[in-house]
Parts: sequence; structure tokens; C-alpha cells
Amino acid sequence: MIKKPIYKRILLKLSGEALQGRQTHGIDAEMCASLAVQIKEVHELGIKIALVVGGGNIFRGQVESKRFGLDRSVADYMGMLATVLNGLALQNALEQLHIPTRVMTAIEMHQVAEPYIRRRAMRHLEKGRVVIFVGGTGNPYFTTDTAAALRAMEIEADVILKATKVDGVYTADPMIVKNAKRFAKLKFIDVLKKNLRVMDATAISMCMDNHVPIVVFDLTKPGNIKKAVVGEKIGTLVQ
Repeated sequence: MIKKPIYKRILLKLSGEALQGRQTHGIDAEMCASLAVQIKEVHELGIKIALVVGGGNIFRGQVESKRFGLDRSVADYMGMLATVLNGLALQNALEQLHIPTRVMTAIEMHQVAEPYIRRRAMRHLEKGRVVIFVGGTGNPYFTTDTAAALRAMEIEADVILKATKVDGVYTADPMIVKNAKRFAKLKFIDVLKKNLRVMDATAISMCMDNHVPIVVFDLTKPGNIKKAVVGEKIGTLVQ
């Protein structure tokens, strides 16, 4: 029996690290191709799909500003440009599978991508195009988590799917603490009180105020995006 999707419009949040695959740095072509296949599976269900892509596989502003003594604003803008590279790579992978895709950036660069305009983004989604949001919010000091929450509100997404390398939210880092326990469900207020690493506090507060749930799941297992969309119990649901 084919399960029907429980969401009509989703925002998929991908970290930059998700695109580096097994590499220690940069963009892994095989990982991009694998992600594109998973996104195509969801697209074929008639789901309207938007993505926000991070840039940590290339340049992480907050970390690098401390490491190299860069001005934080300059470092953050460099990080925003890294997200554009990732977005273009993902667009290419999707278009090779004949999925119509548009990259929209918060930092204008007309020769590379469309400027982000909410009405235009909504039109692309209505036309069945996958929209990739890059350039963060266009402002320093804001993470791509916050950008994901902001864009989710603007496009009226039903859910944010937060793709990670672990299968949900734990009481502690499961890579370090062996007996860390996974939460099946969490409330936004508990995420804030316990300072759990789901998304940053600004993003969590925005989702809580606007009643947009977050599903945190393991991206490394093929088919998990589709499972999340049809409501299978994977990862952690935050609402």
C-alpha cells in the first residue's frame, strides 16, 4: 500500500556538511546525486519542495572569524557565498534528473541566481519547481537555521525537515555519549530550556511562535526524506 504524504509543502534544511559526503571538505558529486534522487522521490508525490542549504563544508563564518581573526560580518558574508556554491551544485544534480529547479539568493548576483522575492518563490513552487534558497538571510550574525525558519514562514511551509547525520535529537551527542537517549517527540519550549542542539534559539522561537513543526532525521539513509513526508516515525518531531 502506497502511503499518502501528510504534508503538501515542505522546507528541507540541508547543512553544508551533508553535501561533502565522505570527504573532509568541499562538495561530493556522488552525495549531490544521491540527495537529488531522494528529492525526486518526494517531488514525484506532488509535494512542493523548497530547500535551504548551509555552507559549512566550504566556509563557516562564525568559526573562521575566530580562527583567522576576520571581522565577523566579513566572515559571515563569505559563508553566505559558500551556500551559493552548494545551491548551484545541488541545482545541477536535480536538473540532471529533469527536475525543474530555481536557485534564489538573498545576496543579489543576477548572472548566477535569481534574487529572492517571496511572490516569485511562491510562483515557482506553484509551478512544481524545486526552489533552493541560498545566501542565508542576507545579513551577518544570522545562521542558515534562522534562514530556514524565516523562509518556511514566508512560503507557508507545513513543516521543516532538518536533515542531519544522526537519527534525531538526543539527550547528549550520541557520537560521544554511548548511553544518550533519543527523543521521539519534543516541545519547542523544552528544546529551549534544555538547550538541545536542534536548531539555534532564534529559529526555534520563530517556529514555536508560528506553529511550524520540525522533523529532525538521518539523511544518510536513502529514502528517509520520503519517509518523513509520508509520516513514518523516523527521527524526532518537535512541535
